Amino acid sequence: MPSVGEIWELIRESYSISEMYGNLSPARVFTALGTAAVCGLVIYLVYRFFYRGLVFSENYNILLILVTVVTAFIINTISANIVLSLGMVGALSIVRFRSAVKDPLDIGFLFWGIAAGVTSGAGLYFTAMAGTAFIAVLYILLIFLKKQKRSYLLIVRYGKKAEEDIDSLLGTTSYKLKNKTKTGDSTELTVEVKIKNNDADTLAKFNAVDGVETATLLEYSGEYMS
Repeated sequence: MPSVGEIWELIRESYSISEMYGNLSPARVFTALGTAAVCGLVIYLVYRFFYRGLVFSENYNILLILVTVVTAFIINTISANIVLSLGMVGALSIVRFRSAVKDPLDIGFLFWGIAAGVTSGAGLYFTAMAGTAFIAVLYILLIFLKKQKRSYLLIVRYGKKAEEDIDSLLGTTSYKLKNKTKTGDSTELTVEVKIKNNDADTLAKFNAVDGVETATLLEYSGEYMS
């Protein structure tokens, strides 16, 4: 049977704990998580329909929503008490991620999700929604501007009699030489050119040259080709 002093001490501890987390009302918690979920969904849709990076990953896209909501959950919790926040930071510092990020754009989307989660968890709901909307519009505009001209690798294999015509065509095209291999009377030329999407005129011009064996056009993204 506990003594009166022990019961009184338990009551005091219960009161102090409830007072510590009194500002974490259910309305605030669900508002923060709901705002983070909406921001995460916007990021998911932008990544899903407008991503033009190297490799699209559906699992990574779903991860963006989870990162946004989990970040809001953590920030919402540690904002209630500074002692708890120090403990949470210490616990999270031991977490290590070893998954390689294949595209710098993926890092940008990840920071976008974290930023939306932090602002949502801190109670800055308007900032989270406005910032997410602004970044989404900015990214979509940049994608449409980038669509005007893209880099391609033009690979042409031709014989000796086509050399003058190929040099003449290259003189009218802005290009960067990537590789040139000569084997006997056959030459394989690889150049980087910038043309509009779905524009096959450049490829048709090289294919029309007498003496060209093959002409191939590949989309070029610096390190990867698609």
